[in-house]
Amino acid sequence: GNQRNTHIGLYDRQTKQNEHLYMFERDLHIISCSVNSERTLLAVSFRQYTEEERVSQLLQSVSQYLTLLIEIHPINNVRVLKAVDSCVRVQFLYPDEGRGASTESRLLLASEDKYIEQFNIHVLTEEEHKVVIRNSGQLPRARVADDLIWAQWDMVEQRLFYIAPKESRNTLKCVQFYPDENFNSILESHLDISVHDTELKLVNFGYDYCQDQDVVPKSLNLQVFTNKTGGLCVCCSLASDTPDVVAYSIYFLHKGYNKTFTVSLERAETNQLKEVAFLNLDYYVAAYLPGQFLHLLNIQHPDLLCYSLFLTGTDARIDLLPNCSIQSPLVSTVLDRSAGSLYAVSISSSALLWFLRSSKQDSERLAALHCALLCAGSTADLERQVIWWISDNLSTCRTFDPIQEFFIASLYCRMCPEMYNLDKLLPYTSLLDWTGVIPGVTCTTDIISLPILEVQNSKGFWDKLNLNLESVKYAEPHLHYHSNVLRREWLNLSEEVNFCLFTIQKEERRTTAYLRNIFENAKKLPPLFQEEDSQQQLLMGLMVSQLKDHLMRHLQYVGKKKIDQIVLDYVANLLNLIHRMLKEVWKRYQLHSCIFCFDQRGGAAEFAVFHIMSRILEAANGLCLPLPPGFHTLHLGLGVRCLPLHTLLHYIDNGVLQLTETCVRKLLEDLDNTEKNERLKLSIITRLPEALGQKVHQLWNHPINANSIARKYVKLLLEKLGKRQHSSPVPERHSVPVEFLPLNYLTNILAEIENQGLRPCEKQDRVNVRFVEETALRHTVMLLGLKYS
Repeated sequence: GNQRNTHIGLYDRQTKQNEHLYMFERDLHIISCSVNSERTLLAVSFRQYTEEERVSQLLQSVSQYLTLLIEIHPINNVRVLKAVDSCVRVQFLYPDEGRGASTESRLLLASEDKYIEQFNIHVLTEEEHKVVIRNSGQLPRARVADDLIWAQWDMVEQRLFYIAPKESRNTLKCVQFYPDENFNSILESHLDISVHDTELKLVNFGYDYCQDQDVVPKSLNLQVFTNKTGGLCVCCSLASDTPDVVAYSIYFLHKGYNKTFTVSLERAETNQLKEVAFLNLDYYVAAYLPGQFLHLLNIQHPDLLCYSLFLTGTDARIDLLPNCSIQSPLVSTVLDRSAGSLYAVSISSSALLWFLRSSKQDSERLAALHCALLCAGSTADLERQVIWWISDNLSTCRTFDPIQEFFIASLYCRMCPEMYNLDKLLPYTSLLDWTGVIPGVTCTTDIISLPILEVQNSKGFWDKLNLNLESVKYAEPHLHYHSNVLRREWLNLSEEVNFCLFTIQKEERRTTAYLRNIFENAKKLPPLFQEEDSQQQLLMGLMVSQLKDHLMRHLQYVGKKKIDQIVLDYVANLLNLIHRMLKEVWKRYQLHSCIFCFDQRGGAAEFAVFHIMSRILEAANGLCLPLPPGFHTLHLGLGVRCLPLHTLLHYIDNGVLQLTETCVRKLLEDLDNTEKNERLKLSIITRLPEALGQKVHQLWNHPINANSIARKYVKLLLEKLGKRQHSSPVPERHSVPVEFLPLNYLTNILAEIENQGLRPCEKQDRVNVRFVEETALRHTVMLLGLKYS
């Protein structure tokens, strides 16, 4: 103030106003202050004298630092907690927000003498709501930590992390404070960090004026970050003797290894800040050196560097933040210590999309894609932009399939936040390994010992961390769901399903209970297209069945009903993602139902969509993912319109295009019998599976089709005859006129086979020996140029 007073106030985030708490009638150098949750008590630590005043007091026994406890509701008594020559920092504990007004407050005091203690302060409410400290004597206190060299306070979770030497090793410990006034040491982890500082470094205990003014030598730059999925990281800046090199380490304690990054700076300036700042962005830890680099390191999946973003130059810029010393006291917040400003920090979806489009390397594209889906949130607009980028860059990505990554990563982001332990059981990526190099960055990985947790029946973060550590102990990669078994089972059952659905004789039909159960699973999924596809329904049901078994092995405590719903949601979300991609692609290229007008050729837009659908099919086959029924019909319709005949048949023969009843019916009914169309129809007819051919052969009333049907019928009868053992010769049928001996002999044989019950086409009454005979005569007469009567 104007009279050199010192005012202490509190900023209220709700009202966005400053509330005045207390005033000292002199100019003081405040070291630390804290107010309790009820705003009735104020703790203040300050230096009593300036350097000039201290010289004049040398001969007097006066402490340099003073720590006070002040009643401020209303302003009343003042108690001295500490009068020492070492700096002290104060921090009130905050119980659960749901707890009402308390008669006790707890205060932490952190001393430069390398200890932290807790004071228990009991208060009384007197007349007119006056709050006073109850006990007039010594306040109860308890020692929390001794001989520490570094400490960090977690305001939100009420935790104290600190490092203390133990048996010639530096050990990270954590003390958890509870609402019931208890606290206990809950974690211990050995860190291979060499600390040469003799002074205590405190993090999140308030503004450190001496550190920012370089009054003291640079102390240990270390921070601990936690996130809601049970991640625990220790970030540490390392000393470097080379002016153009910066190094830092991230200890992923929940994974059991440490990664050390050595960064070659693009511009080495002697007066530039070289202190790496670490920011907690929940799913990511950011290592930030203003003007040089911004690294976003994936906490949940740090094993492959391609899931982390390494930005340099203009990309490595945080808007509004100057090139000065910053700190991240809370998740997604940054404190500018020089200006005293607190900023909210988030990853911009628009910036990620821009970076995704402009990236030149696969590692950057993959990291940006995952970051966009994970952090920016899967909004409709974001998904649309990502799908458009994928459709434009199908041939750009060489080391990964962007469609596969989009499906798997989107499913992971949609499903895993609902149950935190699903992230260890469901796949995160389609990649098994990545051996690329990050330009300008060298990374080394070291295995470290897992932290020791001393907690039982825990909830929240500690429970999630414990699950993470357990999964590391029991070989985490083996817990993830893989499609290898699914693919093998699907191929085996496909043959059995074909046999069950299309076999000739009723007594040979067999639908096992296992198959019935699989198809029942598929029926529980909502249909996206009104079309049946037995192969895709089989794959859907089989995927549901195997996912259930996989989750039941590891989530027995969840319950069968809940797991059933999780699995159905997972497969339904997968089908919806494929449907969403198809819908956005068709909308972008302005396609509609005209693709089934087979008398017109497709244009550039239809060919582009056909190419994208082919890549979707390739991606799904690679991961053994089911496709929505109707996908193959749309794909085949585009193929007929866009491809020349020889290419179309090549795609059909190699399984890229699959013949469906809907599309084949439309093709046979709509196309006229020009020479070109006859070749197309005949080529399709001859490639139809037996069961499908029996359904659609009659739609094309043409001699060529009749010839094809007759040939297939004769071939099937003779094959059946070869499989059946016959000892009696075929009897002669003298009643049949002998006008055409070869044909008569063939019809006699076929009639005898039919009489023995080996007829292959029971459902088609018109296809019999008589039909074969008439077709053969018509064809022969046509070849001779005669008229058939």
